[in-house]
Amino acid sequence: MKEALPILVTNILLAITVGCQSTSSESTKVTTDTTDTGEQYRPVYHFTPPEQWMNDPNGMVFYDGEYHLFYQHYPDSNVWGPMHWGHAVSEDLVHWEHLPIALYPDSLGYIFSGSAVVDDNNLSGLGAEGNPPMVAIFTYHNPLGEDEDRNDYQVQGLVYSNDRGRTWTKYEDNPVIENPGIKDFRDPKVFWHDPDQKWVMILAVDDRVHFYESSNLTDWNYMSEFGENSGSHGGVWECPDLFTLTTDSGEERWVLLLSINPGGPNGGSATQYFVGDFDGKTFTNDNSEDMSLWLDFGKDNYAGVTWSDIPEADGRRIFLGWMSNWQYGQEVPTYAWRSAMTIPRTLHLVETEAGLRVASLPVDELEVLRKNSVALEAITLEGSQDISSKLSQPTSTLELKVDFNLSEATASEVGVKLFNSLNEEIIIGYNLADQEYFVNRSNAGKTDFSNDFPGRFTAERVGDGDTLSMHLFIDVASVELFGDDGTTVMSNIFFPNENFTQFALFAEAGVVTVIGGTIYNLSEQSVIANK
Repeated sequence: MKEALPILVTNILLAITVGCQSTSSESTKVTTDTTDTGEQYRPVYHFTPPEQWMNDPNGMVFYDGEYHLFYQHYPDSNVWGPMHWGHAVSEDLVHWEHLPIALYPDSLGYIFSGSAVVDDNNLSGLGAEGNPPMVAIFTYHNPLGEDEDRNDYQVQGLVYSNDRGRTWTKYEDNPVIENPGIKDFRDPKVFWHDPDQKWVMILAVDDRVHFYESSNLTDWNYMSEFGENSGSHGGVWECPDLFTLTTDSGEERWVLLLSINPGGPNGGSATQYFVGDFDGKTFTNDNSEDMSLWLDFGKDNYAGVTWSDIPEADGRRIFLGWMSNWQYGQEVPTYAWRSAMTIPRTLHLVETEAGLRVASLPVDELEVLRKNSVALEAITLEGSQDISSKLSQPTSTLELKVDFNLSEATASEVGVKLFNSLNEEIIIGYNLADQEYFVNRSNAGKTDFSNDFPGRFTAERVGDGDTLSMHLFIDVASVELFGDDGTTVMSNIFFPNENFTQFALFAEAGVVTVIGGTIYNLSEQSVIANK
């Protein structure tokens, strides 16, 4: 979501002439220990900007051994403002190197969200011989037109790079798609449709999406629309993505991601998805029109999309989201910087009793963070059992896997608590009667910056069976739950007044059998190249 601009900047927009350029060819690559920086809530292994504001991930593309991550960025404040594209690269999705700002606002407007591809066959004609260009297509947002209450102030622009994304050239005939008179007309996701040998763009348009086609990335023709009567319509649709996934049994379907704000299952912004078919022109939903499937039930995963051009030999569909919520994203108690991304996840299409569902799992590359491991033995659990003492030293960065046997459980709720000496806690659990996962951060520290932040948030259990599997990634200010092999996911941030370095398993009002599990002590040395 793009918030209303809180400061006076529209009068200077047309004076901006820097165009889409980088300030330097040099990068900032350092390793820092967050305990020495005074940035209490700076994550250790989640991507953050070096400073100031960040929201949507943009232009995610793999090229020449590097994962590129661009992102919505305002370098002059820790709240939303004139959007730029920040830029970072990684060889392993874990260690990130900050590069100079890639795209700046210009006379056509701010640089809103979009995507990037590698034009392998130089169909655009923008590359050099033997050197395919990287092409990014994004939304230009003209605040002057917005102030004038026009409905055509968002158009689609194109830039290209012939030096591995280090510098970008603005296409001379921008915009490549004019606005037909629709206020919310943005966030293009472009991909190559091999059966028809053409480029396809999916564009968020108010509360639906439009599909366009092109032979060269610069000339686009409208094809169709989807969504008027499908899914959740509690807010504007944003940041679409479309790709194929295949089940273990070999069934291939198309998956359409759509972020929505507001209208999420626990309030505010969230990401819904549809499973269906795409024939190169039209998307058809497999499910009933009013069914709304959610990629993540947590409060803090929005605007996520997937990387383009992952090598075919890899075959993964890798996702990353903005780990915040527009209800309070500009008020959270961080100041030198604001917002982090989720951990990267692979998406999978799985068969469940309810039908085909998209599961999310942490990428395998994150295993490099593991310093050591401790096994959790099988026990009959009643009440609470502190497992912090199993670690050699206190830590606030942890990966935890634990399985519960529900077949003879008498407990009303089971799960994991993170807490500190100030009696602050966040609870990640499962309610047996309601068959729901939940996260309760009502007493997790600082919450008074927004009435929408504290609370107990729930998620339906998609998996079935007597074994309840919880896989948690815990950083200094976030927890991500992957329940039942990622079929239920909840991502939530928190801000304790003292780090959570104590952890316990619990069974409320009864007993449960803990089948076993593993605690991984994760690196406390930041792997993110923060400034």
